[in-house]
Amino acid sequence: MRKIDIGKGEILASAISLGCMRMAKLTEKEANIMINTALEEGIDFFDHADIYGAGKSEEIFANAIGMTPGIREKMLLQSKCGIRSASFDFSKEHILEAVDGSLKRLKTDYLDVLLLHRPDALVEPEEVAEAFTILHSSGKVRYFGVSNETPLQIELLTKYLNQKLLINQLQFSVMHTGMIDSGITMNMKWPSTVDRDGGILDYCRLKDITIQAWSPFQYGMFEGVFLDNDKFPELNKTINEIAVKYGVKNTAVAVAWILRHPAKMQVVVGTMNPQRLRDTCKATNFELTRQEWYDIYLAAGNKLP
Repeated sequence: MRKIDIGKGEILASAISLGCMRMAKLTEKEANIMINTALEEGIDFFDHADIYGAGKSEEIFANAIGMTPGIREKMLLQSKCGIRSASFDFSKEHILEAVDGSLKRLKTDYLDVLLLHRPDALVEPEEVAEAFTILHSSGKVRYFGVSNETPLQIELLTKYLNQKLLINQLQFSVMHTGMIDSGITMNMKWPSTVDRDGGILDYCRLKDITIQAWSPFQYGMFEGVFLDNDKFPELNKTINEIAVKYGVKNTAVAVAWILRHPAKMQVVVGTMNPQRLRDTCKATNFELTRQEWYDIYLAAGNKLP
């Protein structure tokens, strides 16, 4: 498994992370197989959130693997907090309580990374800073980041934080390309020129913030997958032809398309199917050519000026 440098020198981690959102639906035996498959494939980074399965995903993960200090040392554990059932909450009190809850469920003394889970419109950055300082000084959280935040939202937090934000988790796939479309079609009078992301891609590269790409196979938000979907014949034809060339499955090509970007993103894969995960991990064994990358981009319905 290829490694990536998260935060430019802070964490060395697998280029693919296992997203554990759906783990709540597994039995402990099934979860054990899934986690061990990930470890066998070289995945050492596991993405959680307190909202996933209302905490059950974290619980099943720890129980399934039989969490011990020895096992814990082999893993990088990330969790997220801030989403409530019908609101967001980045208050100091909630952040501290959420982390304690995740630590208890994951049966560990610390998180390698804590992300703020989507933006809270009522965020008070001074409170976030207080919470992060307490968590960091106590050893409960080693590193911090955010998800789905704009450059200015990150700048506002950074003004008050004593810790560097290493990660921004963003939706990105060949069917969700907004943060590169506006750059490619800059100065054109096309719908794709509209910048809905605030220049977040280039901002993260300038600030050495690693982008974690979530939903690498989805189109829309959660409308379904684009692979093997009759709605996208040209895209699937192109991906399948490239898959044959490299001797891999289409999932590997879809992930390789993300990994080919020079921003050096980490891809969060949420499958709970062991074989599908094995197939996908082959994405780190080859690199798409520049032309193949653009062929897939165009086959997805995008245009070049």
